[in-house]
Amino acid sequence: MKFTKMHGIGNDYVYINCFEQEVKEPAKLAPRMSDRHFGIGSDGIILILPSETADCRMRIFNADGSEAQMCGNGIRCVAKYVYDHNIVTKNPLTIETLAGVKTIRFFIENGKVSAAKVTMGKPRLMRSEIPMLGNETQVIDEPFTIKDGTSFRITCISMGNPHCVIFVDNFNTIELTKHGAEIEHHPLFPERINVHFVQVRNPQEVTIKTWERGSGMTLACGTGASAVCVAGVLNKKTERRILAHLPGGDLRLEWEEDDNVSMTGPATEVFTGEWTLD
Repeated sequence: MKFTKMHGIGNDYVYINCFEQEVKEPAKLAPRMSDRHFGIGSDGIILILPSETADCRMRIFNADGSEAQMCGNGIRCVAKYVYDHNIVTKNPLTIETLAGVKTIRFFIENGKVSAAKVTMGKPRLMRSEIPMLGNETQVIDEPFTIKDGTSFRITCISMGNPHCVIFVDNFNTIELTKHGAEIEHHPLFPERINVHFVQVRNPQEVTIKTWERGSGMTLACGTGASAVCVAGVLNKKTERRILAHLPGGDLRLEWEEDDNVSMTGPATEVFTGEWTLD
């Protein structure tokens, strides 16, 4: 089976062109391909498929085999793949996801896509939309305690995927692996949750560290950065347009006046290869 390794600021996936080949049992395949010692190494796999409602469709399977609704860094790479490989030559183009159809406008350098701007959609803020147990309210700067007694103040948002945003003064006070995993699996979140610790540099600039549901520590999360953009405004910490620094690189986010969040960032193809099927 042919595959292409791609990444958006370090958020790396194995991409499979399902216009030309079929993938059986992707939930079982994803952990094997994603293993960084015994497989290709990635945060998961993304299938690029035909769509009846958009120019193409993507399915995302995390490194643990769970299926995600949306991936902001991954969708930029899907746009790059279908354009660079002449599957779809429109700009902008549309991509169907489990979180709805997204529109992507991209930037061309030397005949290939170098970066893309994605309309990520409108944030969903009510508890049932995240989802999160409890009375039907928004979750903004709400006190939250994990089982070891550590307390945080959380803001929870769905951008197609569930996100928990925590603003911190100093990353050194956070045990990312321990705290991220405990929050991800907390019983308040029936579908688990992505966790983002955020340091505000100024009202236009933030630094983010991410624990991604189903994948662990990742170098970037596009839907998460979009959630951080919204959370910053809701908590009166940032403006509606920000530059986000993530371990893998930078993203530009804007919570636009029509309530949609837009995200702009690079997309990179690393290598292609063949995976031997059992």
